[in-house]
Amino acid sequence: MLGQEDAPTRLGAAELGAEPGERASLVQFSSAFCQPCRATRRILAEVAAMVDGVAHIEIDAEERLELVRTLGIEKTPTVLVLDRTGRIVRRAAGMPRKVDVIAALGAAV
Repeated sequence: MLGQEDAPTRLGAAELGAEPGERASLVQFSSAFCQPCRATRRILAEVAAMVDGVAHIEIDAEERLELVRTLGIEKTPTVLVLDRTGRIVRRAAGMPRKVDVIAALGAAV
């Protein structure tokens, strides 16, 4: 298994499976039966809708096991905040609070 030091420094559309946001991206790793993932999806979608140029990208962890291993994702939900270049600026496991997501975006935009 690849360690954190082997993880890519930037994530783009090829890795994410979707077009990243112009200013930042909220990347959520989820699994099908994860209850906190549903609430996290709602929170991240609300924040992305509030801030121009921010995309919410949800990735099914079970379908993207190689990426999960590469990034060292150990539980769902895990949220990565990417800046406009695709660099990971924040990372958190578990359901985030809306205020924390907004604050983390401040580091990315």
